[in-house]
Amino acid sequence: MTNTEPPNSEPMASPAYANGLRTRQEVMGTDFVAQALARTSGSESEQLQRFITEHVWDAVWNRPGLEHRDRSLLNLGILTALRAHDELRGHVRGALNNGLTRAEITESIIHTSGYCGAPAALAAMRVVQEEFDKL
Repeated sequence: MTNTEPPNSEPMASPAYANGLRTRQEVMGTDFVAQALARTSGSESEQLQRFITEHVWDAVWNRPGLEHRDRSLLNLGILTALRAHDELRGHVRGALNNGLTRAEITESIIHTSGYCGAPAALAAMRVVQEEFDKL
């Protein structure tokens, strides 16, 4: 079965999308999410945004067992290891929104140096510092 929905059509709101969007906005901030969605609106990339909102921000972030604060801490380490600096930028603010302190965020990046290597940690800390400096 193929998806016959045109890439620029407004997707029907599913409960998973609505729940994921709410969580995504709580963690990342309403403006950040609105900008991310606006950048892809009407394009094929919009489908990926919808998928991530449903399957990451709802199905993963809303699972029981870990608080959002814990998930943010994990994301900092994962994104550092992947050197996914653009995603790390947003998740620094998400971590602050979820109750992590600047000191805890900094310590999490220092901790990654032992497991991901100094170059990855140094690059991540530059991103973190840039985000801290914006506040």
